[in-house]
Amino acid sequence: MMKNINLIFDTIFSKYSRGKFEKFILILAALGFITHLMLIFLNSNGYIQLDVGDNLLKNPISALYTPFSFILVYEAFLLIYYLPSSFTVSVVKGYEIISLVLIRKIFKDVPQVDLSQDFFANPYNVQFIYDIVGFVLVFFLIYLFKTTAGRPKKPKIDKKLEKFISQKKAISILLVPVLLALASYSFYNWLGSLFIEYSDDIDVNFLFFVDFFTILILVDVLLLLISFRYTERYSQLIRNTGFIISTIMLRLSFTATGLASVSFLVLGILFGVVILAIFKKMEKVNYLG
Repeated sequence: MMKNINLIFDTIFSKYSRGKFEKFILILAALGFITHLMLIFLNSNGYIQLDVGDNLLKNPISALYTPFSFILVYEAFLLIYYLPSSFTVSVVKGYEIISLVLIRKIFKDVPQVDLSQDFFANPYNVQFIYDIVGFVLVFFLIYLFKTTAGRPKKPKIDKKLEKFISQKKAISILLVPVLLALASYSFYNWLGSLFIEYSDDIDVNFLFFVDFFTILILVDVLLLLISFRYTERYSQLIRNTGFIISTIMLRLSFTATGLASVSFLVLGILFGVVILAIFKKMEKVNYLG
């Protein structure tokens, strides 16, 4: 059973397969960028009339939103790939995805910045400042997380650990069709809102990622429960639980607005950095329990 799981995982996530998928995503990103620019040109000159809200078809800068959307799907694929290797590696991959989501949102919101009036009187200007400052803080916290984590050590592979890794690989394999189905469904919903009836209830900034991070939280909880069979180390269990709380805070940022949204992003990653730093300290100390 484990051999079959390992074989399927190695086939799906082989260097060749990842290279092909990356090339495919880059082609889609380039085509999406060109198509978005063409739609902006046609819409701005009155050849077509599309109202999708959020100025997505009014300024060429907004066209950068589309290629980043495809790149984010590839990053989500890589997160699934790293899931069996290390809890810490998969967590930092999630942080990197969040930073890219924030960059994409900034590209979309740039055209809404208005310098013709009192800068801070415009809520879009204020939100732009929140996002820029938030991105810098997120980028710095990811740096702190990586430097605190250091290079991952290769553990000694025994039968128990080998079985645990195979179980994580099985979950990763199951997540691939879920990711593709979720991406397709989100794209279908976005096209429906674009060409059929635009709805203010659809936030294109977090379309797909709300559901993806919800699934990610459930997977992390499942992995935590499975890990109880293979480790009794209190520090490791608390670290993994802390990472789940961190991911939940990132998920909450999708439903918040304004400063609260950026605050949840920053605090979620900061919480992960603090948890990891405490874990590293505990690993160096002999203690009871």
